[in-house]
Amino acid sequence: MSTVLDDINAGVREDLASRRRLVSLAEITERAAQAAPARDAWAALGGPDAVRDNLAVIAEIKRRSPSKGDLASIADPASLAVQYADGGAAVISVLTEQRRFGGALADLDAVRARVDVPLLRKDFTVDEYQLFEARAHGADLVLLIVASLSDSQLNEYTEISHSLGMNVLVETHTPEEIERAVAARARIIGVNVRNLKTLDVDRSVFATLSGLIPAEALIIAESGVRDAADVEHYAAHGANAVLVGEALVSHATPQERIAEFMAAGASGRVSRG
Repeated sequence: MSTVLDDINAGVREDLASRRRLVSLAEITERAAQAAPARDAWAALGGPDAVRDNLAVIAEIKRRSPSKGDLASIADPASLAVQYADGGAAVISVLTEQRRFGGALADLDAVRARVDVPLLRKDFTVDEYQLFEARAHGADLVLLIVASLSDSQLNEYTEISHSLGMNVLVETHTPEEIERAVAARARIIGVNVRNLKTLDVDRSVFATLSGLIPAEALIIAESGVRDAADVEHYAAHGANAVLVGEALVSHATPQERIAEFMAAGASGRVSRG
């Protein structure tokens, strides 16, 4: 029986096949090589400092999701990205998956043209082509979901991303997936409290798993952020950054919300200490 993640990945492969018929791997590789140098998302999120006192916000441009349906129309993703940047977002995440999330590579292009902060291409990576595609369209950081990839793919795609100058956010949801991420020498490890196979959210997962991540890695809390209290909770359990979509796109003044979340993160770190 297929899971939600299996179904998403199947759609991603179909859409990717269509794009490859228009632009070959050789051509997209050349476009990636000609792109402006990638920005340093690792530094933007808090590395390489050994002591990271502030909590960073990865602000996501997200029209809809499989769990919640339509969230926001976002006719002008570039303008929203400017608000995110003005609010202090360390990284802006641009969803490019079309079928379930309403995203597009055109959104990434539009955002790249308007903001200077590092960009995460948020998609379901199932082929090396997508890495060159991400760099060609201006991404500085890519997502690799451990549950979607074999160990060999995880290592290969990490190496390709690094060769292109991009950082990698390696997403996990279980202790075994964290082991695999660490074995792949991941430096930015995300803990998604949403189970992508069922779409269920369990915020307690973060506190359980964050302690398994090596101190030298950056820890990203993904999903489940409703308000400042959630951000404070993640910060208190070791998060260096939170990835937030719905709570921002559904808010009238997202830049103020980002500032609120950053303050909550600082408060959470104090309580942790």
